[in-house]
Amino acid sequence: MNSLAVYCGASKGHDSVHLEHARKLGRLMGDRKITLVYGGGSVGLMGAIADATMDAGGNAIGVIPRFLDEHELGHKQLTELIVVETMHERKQKMIDLAEGFIALPGGFGTLEELGEVLAWRQLGLHNCPCGVLNVKGYYNGLIEFADRMHTDGLLRKDDRDRLLDHEDPATLLDQMAAWHPPSELKWEYLKRENL
Repeated sequence: MNSLAVYCGASKGHDSVHLEHARKLGRLMGDRKITLVYGGGSVGLMGAIADATMDAGGNAIGVIPRFLDEHELGHKQLTELIVVETMHERKQKMIDLAEGFIALPGGFGTLEELGEVLAWRQLGLHNCPCGVLNVKGYYNGLIEFADRMHTDGLLRKDDRDRLLDHEDPATLLDQMAAWHPPSELKWEYLKRENL
């Protein structure tokens, strides 16, 4: 895996453990020569992971909409900062540049980005692993909800298992590197089950 899109908060949160894990993941990515693709911000968890990746000798590519860059939130010391016009363009560009996706703690934007790449993987629009860095159980509710979707018959086990998770950044990176996509896509399953 040569590149990872990381979705995370532009805030740093109240608990310093979130910053510590963002920096740890960034250092690991730099050490492993995995290019960081992220939202381009200089603040919060975004800025922390970008700085840590570059401090460890790695590359960091930011993708930021012009309206956010104009508010001086864009990180100006990145390997590359790509300015786009819309949030939709930002998400598409990040997907195009990445070979995997990780969500760190964040807010609605982080959750929306993760949901989209999971749904796109389910539909076969990309073939990349998706995971959450589950710092102090931050994503336990989401993991339980995914389990409930499966239990209620609204999400296949293969699709539930597309969401990798771990609290340790190194272990999560190893899980993602070892991941193999299920061979059957959602509509193939639906056709077979409804014949």
